[in-house]
Amino acid sequence: MTTRRGRDNDGQDERTIEDVLADAEYRMGQSIEAMRRDISTLRTGRATPALIEDLPVDYYGSPTPLKQIASISAPDARAIMVQPWDKQALRDIERSLTQSEMGFNPSNDGNVITVPIPPLTQERRQEMVRLLKRKAEDSKVAVRNVRRDGVDSLRKMERDKEISQDENRRSQDALQKTTDAHVKSIDEVAAAKEAEIMEV
Repeated sequence: MTTRRGRDNDGQDERTIEDVLADAEYRMGQSIEAMRRDISTLRTGRATPALIEDLPVDYYGSPTPLKQIASISAPDARAIMVQPWDKQALRDIERSLTQSEMGFNPSNDGNVITVPIPPLTQERRQEMVRLLKRKAEDSKVAVRNVRRDGVDSLRKMERDKEISQDENRRSQDALQKTTDAHVKSIDEVAAAKEAEIMEV
């Protein structure tokens, strides 16, 4: 690989092949991390704080993620406990949980809110798996878009005579290997989550 740098019209250093490949790898990794965060909120049959930690709560007139105003734990596989740091927020938290799309039915004892997590029906599990697959495919598209941006940068570098045709070809091969590795990671993350969703 070359570390030769060209200069643009302003005299600024342009990107090297290594810069293009490193940027692509970083952005692909970010796509996978975004997917991990996104699918952590998909309901499985098991209680986990990730299901509700980012739920917005109207806290003194401002929508605030639940994890910023309460301690959240899952003492067992069928319930989540929410203990607000400010007791005044109990009603607002309970309202947000009740109104969420997840269909929760929380109970409030005046100190702690208990959120029972009922087992998922087979139909609901299949619905969650379809949603998971859609999110995984969106992540693959994002990774492929990063690859396309990298290829465009490499082609421009070749057109501008900053790199040779062979360097471009080798770099595109390296970029494809990085893309394939990230797509494989997405498949592995999705398969693990699917197994978790389908677990009875």
